[in-house]
Amino acid sequence: MMGLFSQAGSHIKRARGFSVDDRAPEDTEPDDTSILDENEGSVILSLISQLRVGMDLSKVTFPTFVLEPRSMLERITDFMSHPDLIFGAEKCDDPEERFIRILQYYLAGWHIKPKGVKKPYNPVLGEFFRCRYDYQNGTQGFYVAEQVSHHPPVSAFLYISPANRICIVGELRPKSKFLGNSVSTTMEGENRITLMGAPDDGEYVVTMPNMYARGILFGKMVLELGDTCVVKNEKNKLFCDLEFKTKVPTMLAGDCCLTLYQGFFSGTYNAIAGRVRRGNSDTGEVSGRWSHVMEFKSIKSGSKRVLFDAGRDGLSIAPKYVPDIEEQEPYESRRLWKDVTQAIEEKNMERATEAKSTVEDAQRELRRRREESGEIFIPHYFERRDGRWEPKLNIPRDDSSEAIDAVQTWIWPPTVG
Repeated sequence: MMGLFSQAGSHIKRARGFSVDDRAPEDTEPDDTSILDENEGSVILSLISQLRVGMDLSKVTFPTFVLEPRSMLERITDFMSHPDLIFGAEKCDDPEERFIRILQYYLAGWHIKPKGVKKPYNPVLGEFFRCRYDYQNGTQGFYVAEQVSHHPPVSAFLYISPANRICIVGELRPKSKFLGNSVSTTMEGENRITLMGAPDDGEYVVTMPNMYARGILFGKMVLELGDTCVVKNEKNKLFCDLEFKTKVPTMLAGDCCLTLYQGFFSGTYNAIAGRVRRGNSDTGEVSGRWSHVMEFKSIKSGSKRVLFDAGRDGLSIAPKYVPDIEEQEPYESRRLWKDVTQAIEEKNMERATEAKSTVEDAQRELRRRREESGEIFIPHYFERRDGRWEPKLNIPRDDSSEAIDAVQTWIWPPTVG
């Protein structure tokens, strides 16, 4: 495979500033990489030959063999897989301990990923995904996400568990660019977490690292998380700047600069590092690998604690209940993409491509009709308020059965007619 990409890639005009050093780190693991066969490699090369460094990829159609058979709206649920790490956090007297519990929840979401380098379906405007979680303590959690904008793409989501006093509202605005031998995805947006049992804390705000698909021309493809994200609680003046370390530089062409991330060709693949501070004083350090074990070390006492062990704690992923496809509405993710998903699972890439085109063509036709009629799309579950996408729900602040019923009725309204 390396011979195929090296040979074919040599015929592609290299942009000024591009370097073949932008390739997969040597210590990547098999599940983190993709090796394409000859036909797939030819398709990738044909696609890349039409691109220019720095090009926005939002309108580029990727081949189906690089797709993960689920929508981005469903992939976001990976971060709702270990909510038990927050259950009961409001009972902790120490604000820093509550903050660490939020940090644990956030870091626990990264170990869940498809094998190799895959991207989920780009949701179409108005698409939505909803599910319910049944927990071992007898409580439930509820999730709904909706594609509220197409240009630019915006996915809004809500997770709430009234019984466990947790609410998470957020939005993602991914932006992808071609960088030469890599594709970068900037994950704009944030998660806003509320401990409903500790209202004085206000919101805990979490941003996302960026993603890089490396080695698309030379060697094997690999996914890396990179750059810095922030976890913060301004009410208690608690902050954590987390660096997802990359082992590969990102080469930008033309008049752009060359950015070398800390840890270039050093350290460990999938490494993270961060400092927790309260006000202007550092209180602890975060270190480890997001795919393995992450630890927190107290600066005051020198003691260490495991934040998350993916090999051990990652086995207890909260299962989600999703109605059968026959019971779903036409724009629910699994029903909307069911033909594409079935074809991918059967490894019938030709039929998957046809099914994907059917979904996309229907969306283009619907957009054309809206433009002609002057119709403005109005999301069902979310609305924009003060620059943020918020659920059209008066979020219950208690854990009563009435609150739980109100959430369920809003997400799954009774069928009319």
